[in-house]
Amino acid sequence: MRLKEQLRSISPYQPGKPIEEVKKEFGLEKVIKLASNENPFGSSPKAIEAMNAAIKDVAVYPDGHATELRQALSHLHGLSEDQFIFSNGLDELIHMLSHSILEKGSNTVTADITFSSYKIAAQIEGAEIKEVPLIKGRFDLQGILEAIDENTGIVWICNPNNPTGDILYKDEFEIFLEKVPPHVVVVSDEAYYEYVAHKDYPDTIKYLERFPNLVIMRTFSKAYGLAGLRIGYGMADANLIKALEPVRQPFNASRIAQKAAIAALDDHAFIDMAVQKTHEGLDQYYTFCEEYGLHYFQSYANFILIDFNTSGEEVFNYLLPRGFIVRVGVAKGMPNTVRITIGSKEENEAIINCLKGFLDEQK
Repeated sequence: MRLKEQLRSISPYQPGKPIEEVKKEFGLEKVIKLASNENPFGSSPKAIEAMNAAIKDVAVYPDGHATELRQALSHLHGLSEDQFIFSNGLDELIHMLSHSILEKGSNTVTADITFSSYKIAAQIEGAEIKEVPLIKGRFDLQGILEAIDENTGIVWICNPNNPTGDILYKDEFEIFLEKVPPHVVVVSDEAYYEYVAHKDYPDTIKYLERFPNLVIMRTFSKAYGLAGLRIGYGMADANLIKALEPVRQPFNASRIAQKAAIAALDDHAFIDMAVQKTHEGLDQYYTFCEEYGLHYFQSYANFILIDFNTSGEEVFNYLLPRGFIVRVGVAKGMPNTVRITIGSKEENEAIINCLKGFLDEQK
C-alpha cells in the first residue's frame, strides 16, 4: 500500500478522554469533563428548536451553498455573500487551506505552543513547519516575520491563542499584516472570538478589504454550544474564497448544523449569559491561583492554562479517578501546565477544591 511517507511520522490529534470511558474505568457515577473547551451551559434553546424542526428533512442533502446561513452571516458581518466558506468544524477548514496552499518545498509559520491542527495539516502536505517560540504566552510577531521567506505559504495566528488564552492587540496585528509579503496567506483563527472582552482586540473583518491575503476563521463550537454539530466558517477576499471552493467537500455542512447555526446567531441572550458566566468562572480560577501562588496565563477564552509547579501528568492522574477530566500536554515545553475548561460555577468550585487537596498534599 502506497501512503505518503510523512504519514509515518505524524501523531494524530488526541482528543480528551470521553466521560463514559472514565466512568467505567474508575466506577464513577458522575464525571465532569473540563478538557475540550465545550460550552458547559449547553446550546441555545433557539438552536435546539431549529434542530428538532430540521430532523424531518434529513433524508435530503443539505444546501451545499449554505445559502440561508451565508445570508445571515453576510448581514451580521457586513460582508458580501461570496466572502464566506463553510466547513465541518474549523479543523476541516485548516486542512482545506493547507491542502490548497502547502506542498513539499513550501513552509508554514506559527507559534511553537498553539493549536496542534496547524502542524498536523502541514505535515500531511509534506511542508516544512517553522515554529516561533511564544513570548510570555503571546505570539512573537516580529519573530514570525523573520521566519517568513519566499517559500512560505501560510502563517497561522491563533487569537486568542489555544492553549494560553492570550490575545494580540489591534495595533500590533495591523502593523504585522502590513509587513507580511502578499504571497503569504495569514490565517487569524478566532475560535474564541465571542469570549474576548478587551478594547484593543482587533476587529479583523475591517482588514479584509485592505489585505486580500487574510483569512478569518470562526466557529459555532465554542460560545454557541454547537460542538457536536461541527460547523465553522472562514471569511476572506472573494477571489481567495473562490479559489478554495474546489477543495471543499460537497455538502460538508449538514442540514441540521446549518439550521441550528442560523438560529443560534439570533439568540443573543444565550451568548451573553454563557460569556458572562465564563468570565465569572475565570475569576474563580484567578482567585485560586493567587491564593496558592500558582502562575497562570490571563485568558480571553473559555479555558485557563495553569502551571502547578509539578508534573501536569501528576495533576491529571490525581484528578481523573476523582471524576475530573482536564487537558495535559497541550503546552509543549511547559510540562507542569494543565489546561482547564471553564465550567459552571459549581463545576469550577468542585475541581478547585480537588486541586486544593492535591496541592495541600504536596506540602
